[in-house]
Amino acid sequence: MEGWLTFLVRNICFFEPIYDSSSNSVTTKLDLQRLNQLCNFFDGTVQRGDISGAAFQLSVGDHHKVTKAFRRFEPNLAAPMQQDSIFPVASITKPFTVAAAVLLAERGQILLDEPAFIYLPEFGNSGKEAITLRHLMTHSSGLPDMLPENQSLRARHAPMSEFIEQINQLKLDFPAGTGLQYQSTGLAILGEIVQRVSRIPLKEFLRKEFFKPLGMKDTALGIDGLPEERVPNLKLPPEQEGVDWSWNSPYWRNLGAAWGGMFSTVEDLTHFLKMLLNGGEFQGKRIFSKSTVETMIRDQTRLMPLVPNEQKVMMRGGLGWKLAPSSCWGFFGDFLSPGSFGHGGATGTVFWADPKRDTTFALLTTQPSIWSKSLLDKASNLAIACVD
Repeated sequence: MEGWLTFLVRNICFFEPIYDSSSNSVTTKLDLQRLNQLCNFFDGTVQRGDISGAAFQLSVGDHHKVTKAFRRFEPNLAAPMQQDSIFPVASITKPFTVAAAVLLAERGQILLDEPAFIYLPEFGNSGKEAITLRHLMTHSSGLPDMLPENQSLRARHAPMSEFIEQINQLKLDFPAGTGLQYQSTGLAILGEIVQRVSRIPLKEFLRKEFFKPLGMKDTALGIDGLPEERVPNLKLPPEQEGVDWSWNSPYWRNLGAAWGGMFSTVEDLTHFLKMLLNGGEFQGKRIFSKSTVETMIRDQTRLMPLVPNEQKVMMRGGLGWKLAPSSCWGFFGDFLSPGSFGHGGATGTVFWADPKRDTTFALLTTQPSIWSKSLLDKASNLAIACVD
């Protein structure tokens, strides 16, 4: 009986490695034996039932000279997992929201060290008057991660405007600039400021300034017209089971949260990372100046005099980016070069770039990070080990 079950699983659900290269330098850039180990790792996680699906892309060099994708097939399903599946990427959204604000600063429309309430007057109360845009970008604002009313707001399908109203009334956990604490509420405020300064919705700003010029055709803030038949359902954490506001619900898919509401593919995410590795340019289109990119991926917390040193080591960060090495950002694994940058998401996602090795890795899964953290760490280790 056990043998029959194994045969059934292997024929219903299996992976096929896809090698894609635009040059003849595959063997000099990637160790194909180790690449197979990476594939076998994911094959094993599915065979054991650790995850129901994943897609990744590993890229080395300019112009996608060497890329690797992995495909999962489920022939009995109408929408099988494929390398171009569109995933809810959760907090991978955050670097994009920050990048939008940074672009406004590059254009002279805002300043990073100006108080946020200048652009959002109703935010300036209860000690929040001292919060700057840089604080919002670096998790040093003193705001909490989520609103106390977060679940109740979602339960009644509140619009984003109600989240902003509630955040405007929050009191700080500590004075701005004196500590580091992960804060999705701060990214919500930053997204609102981008909208007010640019005078267009954040999702439109991201599409116009990033997604369209970078060829990120399968990326949007909120589902926003993307083909939902290519979006896999996620395994849900206990608090989201049996509710109509979960990650799989129409409400969440359409909310477009600035802190975690983006949808994308591994290919599209690689385009964004490549642009940064190329100094702000991708396939002849310049998005940022080189100096802006250098600032975004530079350690911003190191020069904050009032932040305890142990927090600076644990939560090393740039503008919207988590930086390696760090004792807190575990999804990097153990072997990325110092100065590598990336981000993870609660839906079981991670993407990072290693500038020293000119390498990017994007991994999207259906397994929330509360159960998949070890998997993300191990996958990052296997991925960077493939690079010669």
